[in-house]
Amino acid sequence: MAIHVVIGAGSIGTNVARLLADRGESVRIVTRSGSGPEYPQVERVAADASDPGRLTELSRGAKVIYHCANPPSCTMWERLLPPIQNAVITAAKANGAVLAITGSMYAYGPQPGGMMNEYTPMAATGPKGRLRKRLWEQALNSGVRTVEVRGSDYIGRDSNGLYSIIIEPAMKTGRAAWVPADLDAPHTFTFNGDMAQALVALGNDERAWGQAWHVPSPPAISIRELARRYAAAAGRPPVQGACVLTW
Repeated sequence: MAIHVVIGAGSIGTNVARLLADRGESVRIVTRSGSGPEYPQVERVAADASDPGRLTELSRGAKVIYHCANPPSCTMWERLLPPIQNAVITAAKANGAVLAITGSMYAYGPQPGGMMNEYTPMAATGPKGRLRKRLWEQALNSGVRTVEVRGSDYIGRDSNGLYSIIIEPAMKTGRAAWVPADLDAPHTFTFNGDMAQALVALGNDERAWGQAWHVPSPPAISIRELARRYAAAAGRPPVQGACVLTW
């Protein structure tokens, strides 16, 4: 019986595994600690996803491999992401599986007006963007059937985006939120459940393979407006005294 292999149990990997399990699919989720959602259809395996041999073994019979691993600190990306990328490509190639990759907007770099779509050239100049560009080009040139799904800052259950890390804790304690960004600049936020839906849909549709896709997301709003809406929905006072920090 075909299985779906999910790499990583963070915000996106967990939602992908839940979605597949709810559809009655057999899921194997691979993390270093063996974590992941507790579902009857989800097998949680503790393994090093950067080990090509081990990941190939765990991906036997896989229909799709969902690469959802994302180190929490971008300072770790250059060291940790390339070995995982090499392993997932090796596993997908050895098992004839589709590789569905959780991407980001970093590869585009700064764009005039901040507008991006799937046809925007990848013109990143910073290290994070150049790395993301290189990894996607590697997947495209690997010979595996692959698709990359790109979203912006995540909101939603189990998300680790700006809202969950900075704004929500401040709201719960009634203190000011110190945000490392322009509070009033328009910004796109992506619901992590929509990212999971897109990964599963596109990873299982051959018409989508061989290119990158953007997750449908609501119109851009400011961080200040996002905080106001969350506070209103939660019945809490708006976050006050939020500060702009620059890097």
